[in-house]
Amino acid sequence: MMRIGLLGLASALAIGCSGSDIENPPPQNEATESASKVIEKTATRNAYFGDLHVHTKNSFDAYIFNVRRTPDDAYRFAKGETIPHDAGYEIQLEGPPLDFLAVTDHGEYMGVIPFMDDPNHPLSQTMTAQVAFGDDAAAAADTFASIGISFVTGQPIEEIRDQDYMNQIWAETLNAAERHNDPGVFTTFAGYEFTAMTIVSQEEGSAANLHRNVIFRNEAPDQIFSTLDSRNPEDLWDWMTDQRSNGIDSLAIPHNSNGSNGEMFALSTYYGEPLTEAYALTRLKNEPLVEITQIKGTSETHPMFSPNDEWAGFEQYDYFIGSAAQATINEGDFVRPALARGLATAEEVGANPYEFGFIGSSDTHIAAATLSEENHWGKFPTDGAGPRQRSSVPPDGFNDWDDAPEATNRRILTGAKFSASGLIGVWAEANTRDDLFDAMRRRETFGTSGPRMKVRLFAGDYSAEILDSAEMLEQAYAGGVPMGGNLNWDGTGAPSLLAWAIQDPLSAPLQRLQIVKVWAEDGQARERVYDVACSDGSTPNAETRRCTDNGASVDIATCETTPGSGVGELKAIWTDPDFDSEQVSAYYVRVLENPTCRWSTWDAVRAGTPPNPKLPLTLQERAWSSPVWVE
Repeated sequence: MMRIGLLGLASALAIGCSGSDIENPPPQNEATESASKVIEKTATRNAYFGDLHVHTKNSFDAYIFNVRRTPDDAYRFAKGETIPHDAGYEIQLEGPPLDFLAVTDHGEYMGVIPFMDDPNHPLSQTMTAQVAFGDDAAAAADTFASIGISFVTGQPIEEIRDQDYMNQIWAETLNAAERHNDPGVFTTFAGYEFTAMTIVSQEEGSAANLHRNVIFRNEAPDQIFSTLDSRNPEDLWDWMTDQRSNGIDSLAIPHNSNGSNGEMFALSTYYGEPLTEAYALTRLKNEPLVEITQIKGTSETHPMFSPNDEWAGFEQYDYFIGSAAQATINEGDFVRPALARGLATAEEVGANPYEFGFIGSSDTHIAAATLSEENHWGKFPTDGAGPRQRSSVPPDGFNDWDDAPEATNRRILTGAKFSASGLIGVWAEANTRDDLFDAMRRRETFGTSGPRMKVRLFAGDYSAEILDSAEMLEQAYAGGVPMGGNLNWDGTGAPSLLAWAIQDPLSAPLQRLQIVKVWAEDGQARERVYDVACSDGSTPNAETRRCTDNGASVDIATCETTPGSGVGELKAIWTDPDFDSEQVSAYYVRVLENPTCRWSTWDAVRAGTPPNPKLPLTLQERAWSSPVWVE
């Protein structure tokens, strides 16, 4: 195995995800010492922001579509430096540097495609390389399809499946992570993407997305496990379990489930067998988190399953991966219905396979996340080349959309639906690999659609006075469990939920704070959305469970905003008015900003053209806490 910076840090404070938290509040602040510095720990934990889904030229699809940025570029960008965009301009992260990052290139043929394009390398002499980069090279999209289909079908292209070269690039990836790791300041994780897919339509070239990002705690193996070894995520979990016996811990994080054709959170195994307790426990151990938002849309829920949630249609990406084929809509694609499925499954088999926390990340393929609506630079150099290439302004030769032809190019169609999203937030004692990984393991995480708003959730026995206490967080940990935890409630009546959100000072004010309740009834998913804090200080309507309109608005002609009664902080103590002590429920916080222009509207405003009428004009940036489960 390879050591990627096991610095001898003291073990992070272990605050469990169970009722035992009530009896074991966190200790006072303490310091942990590395080989070169003393890192202060905060018992009540700080919010750290990062991205665990970043691709560089070492990913087969990125290089094919002209990405030449390296893992070093990705880390430099995350630390606030300017790097080139492969569409021909410079880009820089808005706001302060990120706190942590993982480069997660596709494990399949990792780094092989750049070798194929090097005339001095043996791989350039293969037939596959000649088709991709020779004098009569096929179009990039054809090359992408021909290589991608090999691991969709489980039939590797043996002439380019050179394990030694893939191991070489993996070693270089680990070295880059080590070079940039600076405990207490900027943390790096070794990681890669397990790019599992299943065929939906051979004719349309569409596939269901079962991708996972594998994130290692400290040490990493010499060779990774990819879909060239097996397309079954359950085999990945077995491999991860074997690695733990060698002292190598890791997490697998499913992403972009909204394009999974119902398979990501299915009610059966990969091979269609019934779920069992052993399956649930294995999945829970290996996949404690899911990616709720990224550039290919948001996977929280869908209006089809949440008709009473006015905000359910946020950033819906409705294409299958690598295709312009319309994705089907299934309960197994979205995390909110999956929470209910997990509760129903636990009643049947004794364990919950879908007891996961939430994160956001970007899935950028240019080494640099696009997180700002005002300055969106796309996923690839193609859609990053300009507004016309991503269909946010009319095509060449047209000043409006009235007579403009329908877009047919897949890159233009799908680029228009890409989101400027997202980030993971982690509540941890310090910015180190051990502390951050422990927080991810216990699911004390949250996801945002881009802005760095902070959100917290606790469940326990609290009174309203805690909100004004100078020791609110100490009392919150002592009297309950944080998000990601299980509360075994035996008190009188309903437990109290403490919900809290803080605005990103570089983004819009907060409009409302909500709690989403999910449960299963007669095997069916049930949900309810409650506003619990309003920006104008009023109490939500008892019948509608909603705040009144706060007066915020957007001028579509200029993207200027009127804040209304938007605020910088919202917090509340809330008890479920519909609490049923015989029912297990999951609760999570969702906080909404005031409306602002979507990136496509910003493009149109700068170009002086009407915005694309098929795209949302505005959006409400948001963040989601991990759930708490109350029994």
